[in-house]
Amino acid sequence: MEIILPESRISFEVLGVPRSYQDKPDTPKRWGATFLVPQGSPLAAQVLKTINEVAEAKWGKKAKTYLEDILADKKASCWVNGDKKEYDGYQGMMALTAYRYEEKGRPIVLDSDASPMYKADGTLYEGKGGRIYSGCYVKCKVDIYAQDNKQGKGIRAELKVVQRLRNGDAFGGGTPPTADGFEAIEEGADADDLS
Repeated sequence: MEIILPESRISFEVLGVPRSYQDKPDTPKRWGATFLVPQGSPLAAQVLKTINEVAEAKWGKKAKTYLEDILADKKASCWVNGDKKEYDGYQGMMALTAYRYEEKGRPIVLDSDASPMYKADGTLYEGKGGRIYSGCYVKCKVDIYAQDNKQGKGIRAELKVVQRLRNGDAFGGGTPPTADGFEAIEEGADADDLS
């Protein structure tokens, strides 16, 4: 079931070139990101409501029982309590992690003016570097679904669209990258003075 998060902070984003899980060559490549939502917010309640609806559609009367186990297991659930993570910016947040596998094609990644950020080969368009980074605010669309296969039961999210909203404090204490203080360097006699 698709859901739009109108505002969240992004973390652990892989939006350019897809990567294998922990860079293991025998696992499929994927794009992904984690979206942080304040605990107790209306948006967090909406995500949990969607998870419950998806579980009920998949498992019927057993959904509540299955969800108790799934939501308690960070490996089985895309929706986890950020207080249980030791990452910058996660305290007081719920974390929704979504992936999109390479075989399905890249997710849509947009700048704040709705222009695309990445070319088909995963490289950034001119001027788009540093626009999306861990800690900035984004809008996103994900598809939440129930998994029930040989790997077990779980609640997962597929990444569909990410759009940059605005700057936020970069996680890890840094600031977003900018080209402030840099200008074109001219070729010629004075170029050697810069080295």
